Amino acid sequence: MGVLSVRSALVTGANRGIGLGFVQHLLALPNPPEVVFAACRDPKGQRAQELQKLASKHRSLVIVPLEVTDPASIKAAAASVGEHLKGSGLNLLINNAGIAKINSLDTETLKDMSEVYTTNTTAPLLLSQALLPLLKKAALGSPGSGLSCSKAAIVNISSIGGSIKEMYLWEAAQCVSYRCSKAALNMLTRCQSMGYREHGILCVTLHPGWVQTDMGSAGGFTPPVTVDASVAGMLKVLSSLSEKDTGTFLDWEGNVVAW
Repeated sequence: MGVLSVRSALVTGANRGIGLGFVQHLLALPNPPEVVFAACRDPKGQRAQELQKLASKHRSLVIVPLEVTDPASIKAAAASVGEHLKGSGLNLLINNAGIAKINSLDTETLKDMSEVYTTNTTAPLLLSQALLPLLKKAALGSPGSGLSCSKAAIVNISSIGGSIKEMYLWEAAQCVSYRCSKAALNMLTRCQSMGYREHGILCVTLHPGWVQTDMGSAGGFTPPVTVDASVAGMLKVLSSLSEKDTGTFLDWEGNVVAW
């Protein structure tokens, strides 16, 4: 496996957890992107302080306001990214923003099902649509005919919780809305891989591991994987992907996860 090399990348949910980890690791690559777009809901808020500190040290880091559940915000973010890129395309879109509700099968509600699905499944669809012209541009501007993350890619951060076969940690946390939204995100990734292959865009869905984040630790659990280990692993996996991998469901170590 090589080292990922991209000219531009956009990460959603970039103010904390895995999203912030992606931003930190992308900036620390031996050959870092010329521009990293860190998208989050409230760039000036308390929860984005780490991101603000990073931006003060790295001129290549551009913080983009984005509420992923708001189509107008998505449109504005895509326009802002396009302006910053000044005619070049976007190589890598990492749809990382996500939420979970710790509900059981008996306590799941219409409100929570709708909210979780909108954030975890519909938002990656709409953001990918909005950024498609920039992803296409990047693919067209890259040499070679194969697919790769260096050329143009959509990476959807999923979860083994969305694996219908595995039903991972069911006894510990049923989280029905979360599981359903991630299973649907996996299907979206397959659809994107079918629809965007002709445009030279690789699409993959990744399970980051059970990671030590606010979400991962909800319910009093202590997850086994650090953010650093997860993100470093995922970037290594992304560096090795090619045409044969588009539309697959992999974990942070590169193993295939059952649908």
